[in-house]
Amino acid sequence: MKRKIGRMLAWIGGITVGLIVLVIVIIVVAGGKEEVPDQTILRINFEQKVVEYVPDDPISKLTQKDALVVREIVAALEQASQDERVVGLLARVGRSRMGMGQIQEVRDAVTAFRERGKPAVAYAETFGEFGGGNGGYYLATSFDQIYLQPSGDIGLTGFGIEQPFLRGTLEKLGIEPRMGQRYEYKNAANIFMEKAYTDAHREADQTLLQGWYNQMVRGIAASLETSEDDVRALIDQGPILGTQAVDLHLVDSLAYRDEVYDKVKSDWGEDAEFLSLAEYIDRTEKPYDDGTEVALIYGVGAVTRGESEAGSMGSDTVTKAFRDAVKDEDVKAILFRVDSPGGSYVASDAIWRETVKAQKAGKPVIVSMGDVAGSGGYFVAMHADKIVAQPGTITGSIGVLAGKFLTQNFWDKIGLNWDEVHVGKNAMFWSSDQDFTPEQQAKFDGFLDRVYQDFTEKVAEGRNLPWEKVHEVAKGRIWTGEDALEQGLVDALGGFPVALNLVREALKLAPDAALKLKIFPKEKSLLELVMEKGLIGVDPGTMMMVRTMETLRPVLKLAQSLGFGQKAGVLTMPGGWGNR
Repeated sequence: MKRKIGRMLAWIGGITVGLIVLVIVIIVVAGGKEEVPDQTILRINFEQKVVEYVPDDPISKLTQKDALVVREIVAALEQASQDERVVGLLARVGRSRMGMGQIQEVRDAVTAFRERGKPAVAYAETFGEFGGGNGGYYLATSFDQIYLQPSGDIGLTGFGIEQPFLRGTLEKLGIEPRMGQRYEYKNAANIFMEKAYTDAHREADQTLLQGWYNQMVRGIAASLETSEDDVRALIDQGPILGTQAVDLHLVDSLAYRDEVYDKVKSDWGEDAEFLSLAEYIDRTEKPYDDGTEVALIYGVGAVTRGESEAGSMGSDTVTKAFRDAVKDEDVKAILFRVDSPGGSYVASDAIWRETVKAQKAGKPVIVSMGDVAGSGGYFVAMHADKIVAQPGTITGSIGVLAGKFLTQNFWDKIGLNWDEVHVGKNAMFWSSDQDFTPEQQAKFDGFLDRVYQDFTEKVAEGRNLPWEKVHEVAKGRIWTGEDALEQGLVDALGGFPVALNLVREALKLAPDAALKLKIFPKEKSLLELVMEKGLIGVDPGTMMMVRTMETLRPVLKLAQSLGFGQKAGVLTMPGGWGNR
C-alpha cells in the first residue's frame, strides 16, 4: 500500500513538474505575441464594476477578476499617456457604477491623458435609460468627443435623495427604538426614530447634494466651454433625447458602436489595434515599480474587528499591515487608501493607534480617500501627516450613535412569550425586551459622550485644531471633500497622483522622484488563498504540487527577466502607485 501511495505521489509530482515546464515553454514560444502593438487604441469599459481593490479571499478573486481597479485605471492611463505606441483612448461610458469620488479620480486621469496630447473618445448606448445618468455623463465630458447611440438619451437631471422613515411602521409593529446619537447631524438612526427629515438631517443632505451638483456643473461647463448657468438650464431640461442632445451640444454626434470604432480607426490609423485596459496592463511593465519604497495599505469597507473580508476593513488585518510596514526597513512612508462608511469604534481606534505609531517610527502616513471616509472611516485617517480627498468624497461624520430596539409589544402581538433569568444588576442591559432603567440610561449616555469626546479630541490633536472648532464641524455631520478642505478636515483635493506628490514632499524627495509601492499585507495568489482558507485538504499530493510550484517560481521569474512573455523596450514610468 505504501508503495502504491508513493508511486501515486511521484506520478502527481511528475505531472505537476511537466505542466509547469509546459507553461514555461508556452511563455517562451508565445512571448512575442504578448506585446503592445505599435499603433494601439486603448479601450476601457466603464460600465464594468469599478473597485478600490480586490480583497484577498478566494471568492473575491474569482467573482471580481474582471473588475476595474481605481489605482490601476489611473496608473495605466498615466503610463499610456507617455507610451508612443498608444495613439488614443476609446471608452464605453453610460451607466456609471462609481461614486462621486471615484468618478472625479477617473476624470482627472482622463484629463491628464489628454493633456499629454493623446485624444480620448467616449461613446454610450445611453446615459440613464429611464433612470438617472448624471455620473456617466459627468465622466464622459472629460473626453474630447462624446458619441451617443441614436436611440439613447441623457438622464442629466440633477441629484436627489428619497429617504424612508420607519418610525410609523415600527409603531404599528409594536417596536420602539431606544437610540442615542452625538449629535444632531448623526442621522443614520433617524430612519428608525423619526417620521420625516429633521432640520439638521435635511440641512446635511441638502448641503451634500448641492456640493455635488455645483462640482458637476463646474466640470461639465469647463468641458463644454459654456457657462455654469447654461449647464444648470440644460439640467433642468433633462432627461434629454439623443437628437436634442446633438442640437444642445451635449454630445458631438449620434452613432452606433461599430460606427464609432470605424471613426476612431479612420482618424487614428487604419492599422491601429484595440487593446483593453487589462491587456495593456498585462503586456507592460508595472508602473512605478522602482524607486523609494512606499507601503500601500487599503482600508476599504465597514470597519470591523478581526480580519478583513469582502466589504470590510478588519482591524487585525490593517493593524498588522501597518506594523509590518513599519518593521520593513526598505519602506520609507505609508500611503493609506481609505474608502469606508465607518463601523466599530474599537476597531477604528486600534487602526488609529497604528497610524500614530508609524509616524513616531519616522514613517510619514499619507491618506488618500475614495468615495467615502465617514465616521470610523475618518477616525482611521484623522492623524495622518496629510489627508487627500476628492471634491465629492463624503467626509467627516465625526460623531457616534448606538442603541437597541424594544420588541416586547411586537412579540405580544403575535403571541410569543419571552422569559429570562439573570445574575448581575445589568446583565439585561442590551436586552430587547427590557427598557433602560434610569441608571442604565445614564450609563448609556455616558458611553456616547465618552466616545464623542475621544473622537473629537483625537481629531483636534491630529488636525492641529482647537477642540471648539472640531466640535463645530463635527456633531456627526457629513461634508463633501471640498467643504472638508475649507473646514480643515483634509489637506488637499485630488487622488493618487496628489497623494504621491505629498509622499515625496514628506520624504523630501524631488517632485519627479521614482516611487515603488509595496502592498501590505502581501498579495497572495488564488492557490495560496485556497490553501490558507482550508478549501482544499492539505494532503501529501497537494503539498507536493505547492512545493514544486514554489521551487520553480524563480525559473518563471528568470524567463520573464530574459524577456519571455513581454516585449523588449516596454516603457517604464519614473514613479507611481503599486503592483498589480
